[in-house]
Formats: sequence, structure tokens, C-alpha cells
Amino acid sequence: PMKIVVGLGNPGRKYEATRHNVGFRVLRAFHTIHAPDFGGWREEADALVSEGSRDGARTVLLLPTTFMNASGDAVGRLVRYLRIDPADVLVVLDDLDLPLGKIRARSAGSSGGHKGLDSVIENLGTEGIPRLRLGIAGTGAASLEAEKYVLQRFDDEEQKTIEEAIGQAVRAIDVWLTQGIEATMNQSN
Repeated sequence: PMKIVVGLGNPGRKYEATRHNVGFRVLRAFHTIHAPDFGGWREEADALVSEGSRDGARTVLLLPTTFMNASGDAVGRLVRYLRIDPADVLVVLDDLDLPLGKIRARSAGSSGGHKGLDSVIENLGTEGIPRLRLGIAGTGAASLEAEKYVLQRFDDEEQKTIEEAIGQAVRAIDVWLTQGIEATMNQSN
């Protein structure tokens, strides 16, 4: 069966290095590492898409180019077009409720207030969507409103931690593609 991996973030240079864009960074890192298996990025309706295969399974990498709270539009369109089960979609996102660099995989559940995941759930009409969450809460997280904090950049110390986490997340995507969500949860959580 075909699979889709979605990275969540905000488009544009201004947001590139912010906490909220960790999902984008993970997917770009995955694409770079597995470049021989994937084509380049191409623009489609409200998204950047790269197709390839991992372990013989056709895989689509998707980066919505809308703002975070409309991420689900591109995801929903592709899922319906390809007639994919939401259980074959993995959403990679930042999580303010997790300590910096922690990774959590889940097979389903609420959005936990994440506007991008909210939009995906709404568009697919189910909470049964696997997701891989990366913790972005550094030491200053409690002192700022969430909306402001997620649009900040990581400091140098945090940058090292998040880069390690991105590496772990890239490996977790591979586990999901080849062995499924249970194995991913066992390895990541």
C-alpha cells in the first residue's frame, strides 16, 4: 500500500528556523538522506511533493505550503485523490507539551491543541492518523504565550539537541514505513 508522510510547518524564509517548523525540517532531512529513492520536490496544489519508494512501498512526502492552520487542505486533497487510508498517513510535527528533543509516536488521538494537526484531523474526518511529535519546549517555554514561543528560533544549545532529535525522527519515519506504527512507538517512546 502507498504511504504519505507529512511534515508540518509555516511556509517562507521568515519561519524556516522556528520551533513550529520542526516537521518541515525532519521531512527535508529524510528526503536528503534518502535522495536516491526519491525524486526532487515539485509544487502541487498548496504543497511541495516528492515521490519515491522505501522498502518497495510507494511513498509520498508532503510539505503543505499553506499556513499551519490550513495544513489539512493539501493533506486531505492528496489522501482523497490517491484513495489512501488515514492510517497510512504519518504526520510529523512540533509539540510544545514535550520537553525539547523528546520524540513520541502515536497511532491516533486528539490534536492536543496543535493547529496544524487540528486541520489534518478535520480534513480527514478522523483522529486515527499516526503522528510523530518532536518536543520543542526549552527552558523559556513557560514564560511566553504559546503563539509567540513557537515562532521563536532555537538558541545554539537547543539547536544541538533538536538536530539530534531530527536525526532520530528521520530513523523513526523509516521504521514506520518499513514496520508500521507499533514498531515506531516501541522504538521512539
